Amino acid sequence: AQPVGAEAFAEFRVLGKGGFGEVCACQRRATGKMYANKRLNKKRLKKRQGYEAALVEKRILARVHSRFIVSLACAFQTRSDLCLVMTLMNGGDLRY
Repeated sequence: AQPVGAEAFAEFRVLGKGGFGEVCACQRRATGKMYANKRLNKKRLKKRQGYEAALVEKRILARVHSRFIVSLACAFQTRSDLCLVMTLMNGGDLRY
């Protein structure tokens, strides 16, 4: 339970984009483990009133532990973004 910030991760390529931000592949510098970093832009969240949805998503991801659903590894904020760092699953979403 140590504080984690953006400097703890090295970002790679963009995996997907959405209405509030984008998801990037990132690597934890200390361990070398790969994660997916969902960056939600604070200005877009405020403009579209999405703060509550972002907090609900964070709570759900923190509680879920399944082989088929990503789980939350950690969460932090930067000056412009809310970041949800989740386990990385290859293969895309369940549609594919």
